[in-house]
Amino acid sequence: MSVTLYYLSGSPFAWRVWLALAHKGTDFELKRMSYDAGDFAKPDFQVLTPRRKVPVLVHDGFVLYESAAIVEYIEDRWPEGPRLFSDDIEQRARERRLIREADQYFAEAMERLVVAVLFTPPEKRDPARIAAGCDDLRKELAVWEGMIAGDHLAGVLSAADFTLYPQIALVDRMAKRNPGLIPADLGGPKIGAWMRRMEALPIVQATWPPHWK
Repeated sequence: MSVTLYYLSGSPFAWRVWLALAHKGTDFELKRMSYDAGDFAKPDFQVLTPRRKVPVLVHDGFVLYESAAIVEYIEDRWPEGPRLFSDDIEQRARERRLIREADQYFAEAMERLVVAVLFTPPEKRDPARIAAGCDDLRKELAVWEGMIAGDHLAGVLSAADFTLYPQIALVDRMAKRNPGLIPADLGGPKIGAWMRRMEALPIVQATWPPHWK
C-alpha cells in the first residue's frame, strides 16, 4: 500500500488531513510543497489537481483533493482504529455539521485575514481591513464558544476538532507574529481551554507545521 500526502507547512486544510491520517495510525509519505520552489506550477502536480492547491492524497494510484473529502475517504478506507466520525447517525450528523460550519464560516473569515496580513506587504496593510477581519473572527468564535459540547467540539474527539483547530491555530500564529495588529484574545474561555487540550495531544505535536517550530 502506498499513501502520499502533498501538503504545505502551515496550511490548515492540509494539516487536518495530516491529523486524520495520524489519528488513524495510517502509514504514509509526506511531500512538502513550496511556492518559492514553484512546486505548484510543476506539470506533475497539475496532473494531480487542476486546482493546484493542497492537500492532495494519492493512495495506490487513486488521487483525491479537497480536504473534507479526503478526511471522509480516510474514515471509509481505514475503518479500523480510532474513528474520525461517530458510528451513531445523529452524532455523526452533528460532527459533519460542525465541519461544514468551520469551512463555511470560520475559514472564510480566516482567509480574509490571511490575505490582509500574510499576503500583503507590511507597508501596504490596511488597519481598518484587518480590524474588520478580527471583528468577524471574534463574532464567529463567540458562536463556537456556545457550541462546545464537552472536552471536544462534539463531545468526543472527531474530524470536527481536526477541522477547526488548525484554522484557529493559524490565526493564533499570525497574532503572535504581529503583536498589536491582531488581538490575542479573539476567542472566549471555552475555546481557549479547548485549544490547549488540542495542542497537548501527541498527534498535534507530531504534526506541528515544520516551519512553525
